Amino acid sequence: MAIHKMLRRSLSAEKRSNEVPKGHFAVYVGESEKKRFVIPLSYLNNPSFQELLCEAEEEFGFHHPMGGLTIPCTEELFIDLTAHLSRT
Repeated sequence: MAIHKMLRRSLSAEKRSNEVPKGHFAVYVGESEKKRFVIPLSYLNNPSFQELLCEAEEEFGFHHPMGGLTIPCTEELFIDLTAHLSRT
């Protein structure tokens, strides 16, 4: 699936800080088990993604238990949204 190539997940905690290329940022997604995704900064301008950010703010405020931005949605929903954003 092409979206999985675009959304590179880091598998090692040691590599996390080095795996975010310029113009991207890392988010943690999932309901129980959080998975890390690296996505383009351009997604921040999309209204649908901004809704997710508002939900994250409501749920976590400025405290994100994973140490990075945590998005409160299922992995499937996040992949669907980012797949749509990558086509626009």
